[in-house]
Amino acid sequence: MLTRLLPTQVNWPLFNAASSRRIEAEALAALAPSRQTDSLMERAGLAAARLSLALAPNDAGPIWIACGPGNNGGDGLVAARLLHQRGVPVQVSLIAGTSNPPADAAAALAAAQQAGLKISNDMSAPAGTRLALDALLGLGLSRAPSPAMAAAIHALNELSAPVLALDLPSGLHSDKGSLTGAVAVRAQHCLALLTLKPGLFTAEGREHCGQIWFDDLDVRSPTTEDARLLGAEHLKHWRSQAATGHAKHKGSQGDVLVIGGAPGMRGAARLAARAALAAGAGRVYASLLGGPADEVDPQRPELMRFDQAQLTGSTAAAWSSKVLVCGCGGGSEIADHLATLLQHGERLVLDADGLNAVSANASLRALLKQRQALGLATILTPHPLEAARLLGCETALVQADRVAAAQRLADELACHIVLKGSGSIIAGPHHRPAINSSGSSALATAGSGDVLAGWLGGLWAQQAKADPFDIASLACHWHGLAAETQAAGPLRAADLVERMHAFHADPRSS
Repeated sequence: MLTRLLPTQVNWPLFNAASSRRIEAEALAALAPSRQTDSLMERAGLAAARLSLALAPNDAGPIWIACGPGNNGGDGLVAARLLHQRGVPVQVSLIAGTSNPPADAAAALAAAQQAGLKISNDMSAPAGTRLALDALLGLGLSRAPSPAMAAAIHALNELSAPVLALDLPSGLHSDKGSLTGAVAVRAQHCLALLTLKPGLFTAEGREHCGQIWFDDLDVRSPTTEDARLLGAEHLKHWRSQAATGHAKHKGSQGDVLVIGGAPGMRGAARLAARAALAAGAGRVYASLLGGPADEVDPQRPELMRFDQAQLTGSTAAAWSSKVLVCGCGGGSEIADHLATLLQHGERLVLDADGLNAVSANASLRALLKQRQALGLATILTPHPLEAARLLGCETALVQADRVAAAQRLADELACHIVLKGSGSIIAGPHHRPAINSSGSSALATAGSGDVLAGWLGGLWAQQAKADPFDIASLACHWHGLAAETQAAGPLRAADLVERMHAFHADPRSS
């Protein structure tokens, strides 16, 4: 069944290339030999043909289908044959393979030729093309495209007509979302087939896929997912819980202590504190580091000051049970307090300069790794550069495989991780990673990460026993949903807090 995927209200299972191939093999084995007209390739081609007609319904101009020699090309050839039989003008370009094509792809080529389609080796779009189909490469490509493939990709990218990629844009790694070479198709639409692949939703995936569609080809598999795409399920569940709490009071909603905001960076801590308050924490305190004890936030008198002199081991009883949001605008001053906070804070959200301090100090890193064994819970919220510092590698290596980088951090540091960026990754020990589906470039502005850290703290304060993985997933999706309310330009961080606050209510109920 064809589904327009994003935005999504539900979570979706994601399968890497190896799992997708296994699911495909199981489905092929279950097909009776007498039902080859109902093969997976026929189903894929039919889905592609139907979506093509929906995307380009008028009769003006041909549809150009660029096919590779493998099964992805076979899907394109089936779509071409079905469109041709419907009377749609179609031009097919096929890159010949250097070896024998897969049996299904060879059968699709023979059927297309028998139907009267002319197949060309010229990778040039016909005049007046109304839609192009990228059926060049497909699943599991792990090397740079050949020169002929790269030329075909360039031809697709130079079109003024929209491009529909079949399964995934050619040149995009299905598991990682990174480019396998110097070039990949930039599609306006992508039809994922049989399974949803992680690379569609993170790193370069969303940039190259455009609107993502999905058809499972009527295959249901018991295979365990490799990752999960986060929809709005967590937010719906949170709202249903919030609606049944008439006897709640500020004491039952939990406390948050934001530690950061060194001179010149007060705003970062204030944004985090505002976010924690807007998320629903009962009481929010801020300890602004370095210099005189400023009023926390004149525009938010609800926020309370916490003297940094109290951040000692001997006074830990006064703050250890609060959710600590640590590092937002912390500067170098945060390092002076981290050892104590790491040893005593029961729930810790570590961001920004707090992460940088850990990456630069082996003893702090050791204290961080010990927290899980002591029953202390931690969520780290690095952007790619901060993650690279923690992993001791280049940022490009983090971005080349974001899912693996986040999981490695979670395993090495025994923490839960939110690796921020396009398709933020949530990872944790003993969890399969999740990829957030919400968000937009409106978040590419100063302070949006501080808001996320504070919001995490505010949600966690209300549910002390919640799985940190679930809290991180909820906060990350909520954060992204608010960004999607911004039609153009950046969403300023202070405004982001208010947009997120508005999502406490279900907009469909108003």
